[in-house]
Amino acid sequence: MFERFTKDARAVVTGAVEHAEEAGAGSVDAEHLLLALLDREGSRASFALAALGLAEHGDAVRQALGQARRRAGLSQADTEALAGLGIDVSEIIARVEEAHGAGAMAGDRGGRGRWSGRRPFGKGAKETLEKALRIAVARRDRHIGDEHILLALTVRPGVSGEVLADHGVTHESVTRVLYGGGGAAKAG
Repeated sequence: MFERFTKDARAVVTGAVEHAEEAGAGSVDAEHLLLALLDREGSRASFALAALGLAEHGDAVRQALGQARRRAGLSQADTEALAGLGIDVSEIIARVEEAHGAGAMAGDRGGRGRWSGRRPFGKGAKETLEKALRIAVARRDRHIGDEHILLALTVRPGVSGEVLADHGVTHESVTRVLYGGGGAAKAG
């Protein structure tokens, strides 16, 4: 599948690996793909994100992803559902961090030792890349671009999709910016 990726899509995957390494994460996840997309300039996905106003809200997105990582990857919807059952995730985080230190639930290695070998892709990242392939095939595109990765993140349940939707970036809005009403690409 990777041979069908454009230069921009490959850069997103490489950037996601770098974000995972910087965070000390055990695997590359969908959130790392989103962070790598936010880093891109001059690509179809970056055009769509800028057109939807996310370029100036990149710090807010990074902060929301950091908060979700601190909640052990729970989305806000997950947190609210647990609250409905009487489980206060904030209290759990506070107690765990009191006992084990700040960011203990994030799963980050925090600089403890050095990672050796290739960083694996987690389930969320794999599902996102597979969905990007399906989106490209459905659109009859011969390649998988970073725009397909962005579209895949918008339809996948979880933290990345939730954070994007909170900032007005949905599958519909990205499709409208990239392809307009007639299906012809407007960007790139």
